[in-house]
Amino acid sequence: MLTDAEIRAFHDDGFVTVRGAFPRTVADACAAEIWAALPESPHDPSTWTVPVRRLDGFGTPPFAAAARAPVLHEAFDALVGPGRWTPRTGLGTIPVRFPSPDEPGDDGWHVEGGFAGPDGGPRVNLRSDGRALLMLFLFADVGPDDAPTRIRVGSHLDVPPFLADAGDAGREWMAVCRDVVPASAHRPVVTAHGAAGDVFLCHPFLVHAAQPHRGTRPRLMAQPPLEPAGRPDLDAAFPVAAAIRAGLRS
Repeated sequence: MLTDAEIRAFHDDGFVTVRGAFPRTVADACAAEIWAALPESPHDPSTWTVPVRRLDGFGTPPFAAAARAPVLHEAFDALVGPGRWTPRTGLGTIPVRFPSPDEPGDDGWHVEGGFAGPDGGPRVNLRSDGRALLMLFLFADVGPDDAPTRIRVGSHLDVPPFLADAGDAGREWMAVCRDVVPASAHRPVVTAHGAAGDVFLCHPFLVHAAQPHRGTRPRLMAQPPLEPAGRPDLDAAFPVAAAIRAGLRS
């Protein structure tokens, strides 16, 4: 269960790390399935010829077990509110990053899209329809040199003013990114590194980025959304909504 200090840190920083959220045995089983779906070999670096390869989500028992970890469900209740989120049955998308001298081409700073607009393109609105949290599930140890996700601490507070006048229709995702990336450039940067079984729970407005992999071991991670149950309530007392209101006041 999250402590009061961790909940305050989520509100202020935009993320909290749940260490050992699911057992290493589950992480190892997930990693084995990821490698089985890849053309690369985990034991032969000569096969690692691309900087990143993306896999669709997995709904097999190991991934379902990670998604349903009781400590995560308790954290969802604390951050989003009981009954305000939809349980996941699997995990995805999974970007596998390989050590490479090449640029990955997907390492720009951004926020995640929340829902599809009339044209099918991603959009973001103030209540964060479609996304209650961004989550980062680690299936193998990720050190500082293993291309961990970069996070701008507190950047979720910079986003609400750019959505305040857009209504429920929100704004086109790329347009939001063009505004919030420079607006959050002053924020300190940390990386989402840790051990297999760790999960980073992030505010849906957190500005983050991938990075080139200059280390020695492939990075295995899933980055699924936690979807809201119904329409998010901006007046809710829970940290996700409270942080949006705080961003509007800043």
